[in-house]
Amino acid sequence: MENIEKYIEAFVHVFGAQAGDLNDKYGKATVEEWDSVHQLSLVAELEEAFDIMFDPEDIMEMTSYAKGKDLLKKYDIEL
Repeated sequence: MENIEKYIEAFVHVFGAQAGDLNDKYGKATVEEWDSVHQLSLVAELEEAFDIMFDPEDIMEMTSYAKGKDLLKKYDIEL
C-alpha cells in the first residue's frame, strides 16, 4: 500500500469519511465529528501506519487533512 493510501485509510477509518470527500478543506473547521477524541485516534492511526511518534506539538496541530500532510513531511514521509 502506498503512503497516500495509508493516509487516506486513516481518515476513512477514524471519521467514516469517503475517500472522495477528502481534500485540503477537510478538517476541524468543516467536519462536525472532528473532536479531541477523533483527533487523537487519527494521530494513533497515522503513528501506527507510518511507524512514527508525533511530538506533542504536532499532535495539537493535527487539525486538518492538509496539516496532516505537512506534518508527515516533517517526519520524512512523502505522500
